[in-house]
Order: sequence, then structure tokens, then C-alpha cells
Amino acid sequence: MTAIFERELYPYKRHADQDAAAPVRRKVVIVGAGPVGLAAAIDLGRQGVEVVVLDDNDKVSFGSRAICFAKRPLEILDRLGCGQEMVDKGVIWNKGKVFFGDRKVYEFDLLPETGHRRPAFINLQQYYFEDFLVARARELEAGGAPLGLRGKNRVAEVVDKGDHVALTVETPEGPYQLEADWLIACDGAGSPIRSMMGLDFVGRVFEDNFLIADVVMEADFPTERWFWFDPPFNKGQSALLHKQPDGVWRIDLQLGWDIDKDEEKKPEKVIPRLKAMLGEDVKFELEWVSIYTFQCRRMEKFRHGHVIFAGDSAHQVSPFGARGANSGVQDTDNLGWKLRAVIEGIAPEALLDSYDVERVHGADENILNSSRSTDFITPKSDMSRIFRDAVLDLSEHYEFARPLVNSGRLSVPCVYDGSPLNSADALHGPARTRPGAPCPDAPLEGGYLLDRLGDRFVLLAIDAEVPEDGFEEAGVTVEVLRLSAADDVTGELRRRYLGDEACAVYLVRPDQHVAARRAGWNERFMRSALRRALALGGDEA
Repeated sequence: MTAIFERELYPYKRHADQDAAAPVRRKVVIVGAGPVGLAAAIDLGRQGVEVVVLDDNDKVSFGSRAICFAKRPLEILDRLGCGQEMVDKGVIWNKGKVFFGDRKVYEFDLLPETGHRRPAFINLQQYYFEDFLVARARELEAGGAPLGLRGKNRVAEVVDKGDHVALTVETPEGPYQLEADWLIACDGAGSPIRSMMGLDFVGRVFEDNFLIADVVMEADFPTERWFWFDPPFNKGQSALLHKQPDGVWRIDLQLGWDIDKDEEKKPEKVIPRLKAMLGEDVKFELEWVSIYTFQCRRMEKFRHGHVIFAGDSAHQVSPFGARGANSGVQDTDNLGWKLRAVIEGIAPEALLDSYDVERVHGADENILNSSRSTDFITPKSDMSRIFRDAVLDLSEHYEFARPLVNSGRLSVPCVYDGSPLNSADALHGPARTRPGAPCPDAPLEGGYLLDRLGDRFVLLAIDAEVPEDGFEEAGVTVEVLRLSAADDVTGELRRRYLGDEACAVYLVRPDQHVAARRAGWNERFMRSALRRALALGGDEA
């Protein structure tokens, strides 16, 4: 296990840019080689966009950190070319149990319906996640993609030049100057880029602390998410248990607010807590220990001219709900195709304003859910605790109370309702596939729908007549994916996309969100919908 932390994945190497007489201009520079920065680099690089990743480290993150990766990011990773490796290594789970005191009050299934290629979640340590992403980036680079990773390259200064960004980069051999048409800041919750630009990061910091312990042990707990309210081994507090690969278990224990963090991280303090939970006879080894504080914050805007923020540098939520890395990967999925369209002159810069609109909406949704989870897990008044405990008691016997139990509303993809890229809904179809929604998967003859949609604009025609070759508008070719009842092997395609309609035509964006839908083909409507999806305007008549 230790070897992965010690291996230099992207070691420092002197680059020709350091010896140039004048600062070299790059199309896109990404600061930060964590999961979000690497996902953004892979997305852009495989589309042929020149991208350079700068990171002050050269190794994977220490400790498991983010471990729960949801269905939607796994589907995005499939398009990036490394989803299967993640799933093969990860621990797959769909179910969870909630305990109150020493008794189970209920259990839940996060993916109760069939017909999806990917599970609700996998558990995978962040260091493996980063390792797979670096391997994919290296594979693309070796195949000729314009993608480069530069370790031990720390950005020390950022200057906004209006139409580009000037950077001073520190290296083991001294500083050099670099310019970027576009800078994507993926440098974490403490973002130095955000600080250099004097930008705010506002929200709530909750008065509570949680101990995270990665424990190596042999245990017969099932592969499920277990959450305790007021357990006997952590009286008056909460606890969480997750299984990870390699016999590693993640344990979260609520500690309270007024603590000495350095003292609580010492093995002589941690081990008795874990023995109280696991039993005195259980043999285990501590691999990693940390303490975190609930925080729900975001920047006012994610785009500032030619500097764009993504992931924790733009927004931060408490860990319960697995919304941090998952939402960060969705940031990059939203941004990648838009930035390429702007760079290639297909769309105006206004398209990038929609990144701000849509992902701020996503961040607000995550912060709302995360704040509600935190308030339920850590009641701030006697009345709040009485209400919470009553809900937990009722949930053991009455189904109506279970939706009120909030041990962390787990990550689901954001629907971009109200996005300026959406066309008016022209189909009385299922709400889950309305404009702005991410396309749900469905089994097809010989595969799955999302694999067939790919990462381009697609005209999805289900039992509908559309032009054989699709159509072209504003320099974009929209390809056709024509499906019929014969392709719908389980009926899920019809249920998820047609409802009671006999046929439907969808315009699907490169990030697999619905841009428009109608009951049948209408050329003028779809051309207008495409223009709207590219921020070019459209009349939708």
C-alpha cells in the first residue's frame, strides 16, 4: 500500500517552455492534478485541445480522502476512457442501513430499478482514482493527444491580462513565465489561485468535527453503507462505516466541536475509539487518520474572465452525501465541450457563462442537501434533537418517516432546470428526461444507451422519422441515433424516454444532458434548439 504514495507519477522534468526567450502561450492550463484537474485534462486532451496540467506535487494524494463515486461520474469516466478500471478495482454497493442506538431502523437501495450499466456507487480510495486518471492521461499523451502533466510546477502568481492569463511558475530549477488562453483552477478548497485573485469563498462552517480513520482489517460486514445515530460506542454522536478495496475500511466518528485536533489524531486516542466500535478482539491497523469540519461554501461566480474554477476550489460541501469529488467531475463534464466549442470558434464566450449558471445551480443544490444533512446529523437545539430522534424511532416501523431521515442525501446528478441552453419542452414525456436532465441509461440490443450517445451532439429518435444523415447547423454536425422497439430489449427505453407518447425526438448535448425534445421531427425547432444549446440564440418556432 505504501508504494503507491511513494511513487512519482508525474516527476519533475525540465520543459522547453522554461528556456523560451518569451513566455509561451498555451491554450488551456489546469492548476491541480487531483481528480477534478485530471478529469478536465483528459476530457480536453482527447478532444484535441492543447492542455497543460501544473501541480506542486508529483504523487497521488495521501489517504483515502474521497472514496464514494456515484453512478453519474462513473458514466462520465466511461466516456473519458477509464470507467471500467475504476469499477473493476472498486467495491460496488447499492444498499445502506441506518441504525439508532444499537438497533437497525431501516435499510435502503439507491438503485432499485434495473437496466443500468453502472451501480449506484463504488468505493475506491482517492489515490487509486488519481492513479487511474494519470495512467489514462499518459496513455492519451503517448497516443499523440496534446496533453502534458508537469509535477513540481507550483503557480506562484496569476495576472489577468484580459484576453489571456499570465503565470509565474516555481520549479526545483527556478521560476519561469507561462501564458494561457484559459486557466482552469482545480487547486482545492484552499485554492491559492482564488486567494491570488482576491475572490470570496462564503458560506457556513458548522460547529462540529469528525474523525476519519482508514483501518486495515478482516471483517465480515456486508458491502453496504452503515450509518449510526447515537451509537453505544460513540454516545450522543454519530458514526459511519464503509468498505474499500484491499481490506481497508473507512470509519467516520463524530467528535464534537471543542476538541484538540492534534491530540485526537494520536493513535493512543484513536485506537480506543475504534475498539469500542469494532470490539476488543478485532485486529486492525491504522493506515490514515484525519479530522474534518463540516463546511458548505462556494464562490459567488465560477467564471472570472479567462479563469474558470472547478471542484473544491469553486465549492465545498460536507463529506456526508459524497458530493465533493462527484460534483467536481460533473463540473468538468459541463465545462469541457463548451470550452472546446469556444476555442474552435463554434460558440461565443457566452457559452461559458452557462457553465457558471448551471454549475452554480448544481453547487447550490449540493449545499442545500449537505446543510440539511448536517443539521439532521448534528441537531443545534433540544427541539431539533427531539424531532430527529422521533423520526428515527418512527422510521423503524413506518415507511412515511423514512424519507425524513437524513444521514447524508447521497449524490445524484443535477438537472439544469432553467438553463439558458434549454429549449421549451415540446413533449409530454417523463419528467426525468425533460430539457436540462442528464440522460438515464437503458439496455439496448447489444449494449447500453449512454455508450451509443457518446460525447457529441446527437439526435436521438425513438420510433420517429428523422433525416437519415442528421443535420448541420452553425458548423456543428448533429448525428442521428435511431432506435425502435426492436432495440428496446427490456422496455426501459420507452419508460424512461417516451412515457405515454408513441415516439420522440431528443437533442442531446455532448455531456449527455437533454437540450430539447419533441414528439416528432421538426427541422426548424431542432436547428433553433441547437443554436440555443450553443448560446447562439434561437426562436424555437
